[in-house]
Amino acid sequence: MADASDPANNQPAGYVPPKVWTWEQPSGGQFANSSGFVEINPNSKIPAMVDHSVSPNITVFESGAILVYLAEKFGAFLPTDPAKRAQTMSWLMWQMGSAPFLGGGFGHFFAYAPFKIEYAINRYAMEVKRQLHVLDTHLAKSRFMVGDDYTIADIAIWPWYGGVARGDAYAGAAEFLNIGEYEHFNRWAAEVGEREAVQRGRLVNRGSGPEDQRVPERHSAADIDAVRAKMLA
Repeated sequence: MADASDPANNQPAGYVPPKVWTWEQPSGGQFANSSGFVEINPNSKIPAMVDHSVSPNITVFESGAILVYLAEKFGAFLPTDPAKRAQTMSWLMWQMGSAPFLGGGFGHFFAYAPFKIEYAINRYAMEVKRQLHVLDTHLAKSRFMVGDDYTIADIAIWPWYGGVARGDAYAGAAEFLNIGEYEHFNRWAAEVGEREAVQRGRLVNRGSGPEDQRVPERHSAADIDAVRAKMLA
């Protein structure tokens, strides 16, 4: 059995976890007290969707479930070939299991935590580097995540990992993680990022840049067209 750690070395110094954890501070957030949203997503987290084109309406929550639902509804980005469909679903599930280590793990401790914890940053940086190696090795022999087919697997994975590669997520992370060493991953990240649909989608709820180059949550295709026209002028 390992020796008990010295509380003096904990962060903050002297901290000892209580036998029963409690949180006395209020939990904030836009959806913290939104009973209407909870009716759509019992987990009270975004994303969630209501399909009003059918009766009764269909509610779907969690990004992977939403992508599958839309792909099946519109017959796009989800191969019908059994082998390709299985591979697409496998990589989609990979994203759902892996991205929390990138965002809630590495991203939190590298960019958002109130002070830097070497152990935590090292722990999650090591895991993210492992994931990038997985992607790079796979993309060395595949144009997209499933051969030459652009699928919901690419749509799910790119915002998280492509965002780091482009320098859009966690300031300084691309250099810290030495993203440049992943040749095939970077080729894929650049190609997906050049897709017009990807560029249009990234304007919605954009959190940075000039106000006239953002599209609010409630939008139409015309709103996106107008913003893109300003950006390309």
